[in-house]
Amino acid sequence: MLRSLGAALSLSIATPALSQSTTALTATERAIAGAVDAHNADALALLERIVNINSGTMNFAGVRQVADVLRPQLDALGFKTRWVDGASFNRAGHLVAEHAGPGSKIVLIGHLDTVFEPSSPFQRFERLNDSTARGPGVIDMKGGDVIILHALRALKDAGVLDRMNVTVVFNGDEEEAGTPVSAARQTLVDAAKGASLALGFEDGAGDPRTAVVSRRSAGSWTLRTTGIPAHSSQIFKPEFGAGAVYEASRILHEFYTRLSNEPYLTFNPGLALGGTLVKIDTTGTEGSASGKRNVDAEHMVVTGDLRTLSPEQHAKAQRTMREIVSHHLPKTQAEITFDDGYPPMAPTAGNRRLLAMYDKASRDLGYGPVVAVDPSRAGAADVSFIASTVPMIIDALGLSGHDDHTEKETADLSKLPSQTKRAALLIYRATQSAVRP
Repeated sequence: MLRSLGAALSLSIATPALSQSTTALTATERAIAGAVDAHNADALALLERIVNINSGTMNFAGVRQVADVLRPQLDALGFKTRWVDGASFNRAGHLVAEHAGPGSKIVLIGHLDTVFEPSSPFQRFERLNDSTARGPGVIDMKGGDVIILHALRALKDAGVLDRMNVTVVFNGDEEEAGTPVSAARQTLVDAAKGASLALGFEDGAGDPRTAVVSRRSAGSWTLRTTGIPAHSSQIFKPEFGAGAVYEASRILHEFYTRLSNEPYLTFNPGLALGGTLVKIDTTGTEGSASGKRNVDAEHMVVTGDLRTLSPEQHAKAQRTMREIVSHHLPKTQAEITFDDGYPPMAPTAGNRRLLAMYDKASRDLGYGPVVAVDPSRAGAADVSFIASTVPMIIDALGLSGHDDHTEKETADLSKLPSQTKRAALLIYRATQSAVRP
């Protein structure tokens, strides 16, 4: 989903040599970090290889091709892999890899698709210098996919992966979810059942000093109002009333008045059409209207989005909006419908505890602290679909960079090993103790 924040947010952190922080690590943890360094060239080569495969969401063959590159590498690590066909939700499908160890289950989440379809001129991985590269999906999120794979490889090389219960889900339609969305995300929901924690590998705010403990929802609403058509000279008379446009205006004004000051709640009306005749397409993003200045409007349709931070805020906002809609101007009617889309991921105590574990892993490796990013800077993502069932979740553990979703999408390649080490160490430590929210 769109999260570009510009080059100014691509802040760097110091990456000292591992020897500076070895006193904070056990021998096994030093072996994990060393394995990441030993295979960093392989990780960079893999990143270039999959970036050069076009996997725009609607390029089903390309999405499957990326999966075909990752799948044998997961097989070699001892995972049982399977492809979930996406025909039922009009997309390519998903790659799932399961490693059934004796510990509590951990879910790792990536995605195979990008926003760049075959028609885009932006198609190839390009090295800009030793530490940066530009390419379609290089940070959103093929860099994150590589971090997942090479963190697991480091755990395997250190001899600890065999005892772990890890499930990896690479969705094939994160950038444009299939329909119905419930079917498109059922694989992820099923994979997360019984999991103690989940880690998402989106690029987040592009700053490796931050991670995501909460995400706002991304749903939509449609408001339809009707009035009595009449000559405009008769508007406001008792028998004809206020018309559809005034009714919609009243409702939107009350939305603003009653809800606009609530933190993290937004409800943007993105399209509004009113008149004698109104037509809106099935996506709610395009339409037409016709009418005359001297005729009271009979119809108005407004479509917008709704973003909330928690299920409670989401439910409250919908109740308030429905209540506002239920009070009509004279001789008008109105109704509002909601499409919930991506659910919210609330900033729970469990998520904050997992962030604290990630922060400590980063500090122990010598890479400095990690804090939670403001949720207003964290768009919707797949982790939100399991927020109600998995007690501990953080996201944005992927590759740092800037300008994702644009033809300037650029990765900071120098952060690939540090991000991989931090993820691997968090996974290892989380499996060494009984993790509870």
